[in-house]
Amino acid sequence: MPSALPLADPAPADGLLPESAAGGATERAFGVYLHVPFCRVRCGYCDFNTYTADELRGVRRDDYAGHAVAEVAFAAGALEASGVPARPASTVFFGGGTPTLLSVADLALMLDAVRNQFGLVPGAEVTVEANPDSVDATSLAALAAAGVTRVSFGMQSAVPHVLATLERTHDPDRIPLVVGWARAAGLEVSLDLIYGTPGESLADWRRSLEVAVAQHPDHLSAYALIVEDGTKLARQIRSGQVPAPDDDLQADMYELADGLLEEHGYSWYEVSNWARADASGRPDPRHRSRHNLAYWTGEDWWGIGPGAHSHVGGVRWWNARHPAAYADRILQGQSPAVGREVLTPETQALERVLLESRLRDGMPTEALTADARREVAGLIADGLVEPAQALRGRVVLTLRGRLLADDVVRRLT
Repeated sequence: MPSALPLADPAPADGLLPESAAGGATERAFGVYLHVPFCRVRCGYCDFNTYTADELRGVRRDDYAGHAVAEVAFAAGALEASGVPARPASTVFFGGGTPTLLSVADLALMLDAVRNQFGLVPGAEVTVEANPDSVDATSLAALAAAGVTRVSFGMQSAVPHVLATLERTHDPDRIPLVVGWARAAGLEVSLDLIYGTPGESLADWRRSLEVAVAQHPDHLSAYALIVEDGTKLARQIRSGQVPAPDDDLQADMYELADGLLEEHGYSWYEVSNWARADASGRPDPRHRSRHNLAYWTGEDWWGIGPGAHSHVGGVRWWNARHPAAYADRILQGQSPAVGREVLTPETQALERVLLESRLRDGMPTEALTADARREVAGLIADGLVEPAQALRGRVVLTLRGRLLADDVVRRLT
């Protein structure tokens, strides 16, 4: 979730969508994202729309679930009034912030609202993000009982000095505990990692990977640290307190991750995401993040909460960022959205290249412009695109291509 909202048209207070949004809706999956904008402390690298207790300016955390429930009801009404066919949610994702700073009862209330207003498809994926120090065996069992199917732990690193630089508060020794409790509750488990932290060595990163795979998670994410303007980490780097991330070292770390994860039975399905492999060695569809795949493949979702983004049928909009401004709009019965854009066919085509080219399944060459199709041969010659897949009509990145994915996108757009 970006820190700065894009420039666009004002969003209508009634939340109604243009007629074009309903076109083809029955052929697209529908998901719900529920943003919980609370954190116990603000990590120095974080640029997400989150707030500590001191930053809430009179907003009560205890009131938040009720506001989110009200927006879920508003969303259902706005979609119906806009003529968008009703569809049950295929995925629900509680992100943040730290969703598990709310009580399980509040999270269950929000999930019940989605269930009551939209319904859930059989076998729907319901994910909750959690910090390792924000849950215990009892709360994880209660989440599972409420209908959660998957938990994504913000592990980030297993090395104390790396966690300290990131200002993460959990003890790395807690990772095996929380994973074990989640398994006992019957939950799928994902671990999120960050590499390239200032002061992190290749050996440190190997240690984190080894600890992660020793937990036998179903899914892992590994993201290169990006230094965002306005964060404490950016200020520390600018003042010379800590070194900037090293691009070459980050590339070495990515290659290490891909090789080590493959050795332990995981397969990449998006540039920064790996799932447990099936018997054929490909990522098992049961363990991929179906919610994130919906983002990458242009499906529909409604984002609930402060700063949350939504997309339905080529229409994208975003909510007021601060919980107080968000709550004020909700209590007035208005859409909390503050900006909206109707994507042009050209923008949709560009974003399709940007997102689908990062997937293991790739994207069909027929979806490219004529000029972009002529670039494919050069990308193969440069070792960035798999030649055999290109002959089958799909653009699929090689390992080198994944390291230079931004360059591939520039050449295809």
